[in-house]
Order: sequence, then C-alpha cells, then structure tokens
Amino acid sequence: GSEEPARFIVLEYNGGAPNEAPVVLVGKGITFDTGGISIKPGEAMTTMKRDMTGAAVVAATMSALAAVDCGVRVTGLLPLAENAIGGDALRPGDVITHWGGRTTEVTNTDAEGRLILADPMQYAVDKLKPDLLVDVATLTGAIKVALGLGLGGLFSNDEAAAAKLIAAGAEAGEPLWRMPLAEEYESFLGSKVADSDNAPGRAPAITAALFLQHFTGHVPWVHLDIASAGDSAKDELEWTQGPTGFGARLLLHWLGTKDPLAGVGA
Repeated sequence: GSEEPARFIVLEYNGGAPNEAPVVLVGKGITFDTGGISIKPGEAMTTMKRDMTGAAVVAATMSALAAVDCGVRVTGLLPLAENAIGGDALRPGDVITHWGGRTTEVTNTDAEGRLILADPMQYAVDKLKPDLLVDVATLTGAIKVALGLGLGGLFSNDEAAAAKLIAAGAEAGEPLWRMPLAEEYESFLGSKVADSDNAPGRAPAITAALFLQHFTGHVPWVHLDIASAGDSAKDELEWTQGPTGFGARLLLHWLGTKDPLAGVGA
C-alpha cells in the first residue's frame, strides 16, 4: 500500500574464484512496518523504522568483507519495501504467487517479512546456485519471547553451517541459540487455497522458519531471526539504546575465517 515503490538490490563481493559458487546473504528490508491492514497498535510502531535491520546487517557485512580478507564469493540480496496501508495494500485472504510458482495465503499482513524474503531466497537458489544461503531478519516477536533481548535465534538444515555461525557469534559477542526446525509443525502451514498460510498462529518463530525453508531448494541454509536482539533497551557495554545491528560482527567474524565453508553441505 505504500506510495514508495519496492526495490531489490544485489551486492557482489568477488573474493573467490570467478566460477565459484557464492555464499548468499539475504536481509529483510521493511523500511517501516505499520502492519498493513492487520495494523499494529500505535505503541508497537514506534520502533518500526528498524524493521530493515536484516538488510542493514547484510549491507554492513558486504561493505567490510575486503577489510576482513574474506576469501570466498559473497552475494547480498536486499529486498526493500514499506508495509503500509492504502488502496493497493495487500488484504487478509489474498493469495500471492512467489518466484518459482509457490503460493501463499496471506491471513495476516503483519507477517510480511517472510513474504519479501521468500522471492530473493528462491531467486538465489535458481539463479545463483549458492554453496550456502543465510537470511537475516527481525522476523518474529515470538523469538523475543523465547530468547529475551540477549540472544539471536538460529535455525538451520545444515549441522556444519549452524556450528560455524554459533561459534562465530560466541567469539564476536553476538550469541546465537539454535531453535528447532520441527517437522511436526509443518501441518500448521496448511491452507485450503494455497501452498502455505503465512501466519498460522501457533509456534510462530518455528513456523516462520518452516515457511522459509520451502524456498531453500535443499541448499544448505541458516535463518537468523534477530528480532530478539535487534534493539537494545538501554546503553550497555558496546550497545547504545536503539537498533543494534546485531549480526554484522558474527557474519564478518565467520566470513573472515580461513575456510568459512569447511564441512558445509557434506
């Protein structure tokens, strides 16, 4: 519903061989989130300028890869949009078709982040053929309920990738806690009119990750839900009150290692 058109930005860092498969980083870039027609309460909108934190983290990471002497190719994908209200706004009950043909019934327009991540993730799988796909997003309030404000949530289908990012987070001062991709909750995504419902309402952080998993094409994948650590409630240690940029340090720490993809996809 925004008057501002959406944008899709592609950033490339050629740190490896020209024909090498890249690491792809995808960052959620909702520049302001009203909730759309499923509108947020007024007090819940006060921090929604920071719903582009995932995209900002990816952009910051891309800008510093040379400084950490990253030795692999990295592509950053930034889907940018404003979730607003207007005559063209997405409505509850609409069905949308994603890149690749998968369909989603939109039952809650405030679960928009997974919708704008899905297409670039599928695009990456189809066009870029990555060795590893990592998405970063202030995605769910549920991860904040689960983990508080000090930990980011990590979901992954690859043990080596999960271990590497968890270790990097611990060493860089941005700790992560691994959450389950619980297959028994897959049925919650069911819809009578589409392949998935975007907001099943149960186990919301996990079902958001399960929703995104359908756009990974079985590529090794890590999903970082940083809504928990995306804001600091006060000035503390290196944090200033407000958006933290959580994730940039751990990604740079990991990508600056000698072999960041060792064991991934094995």
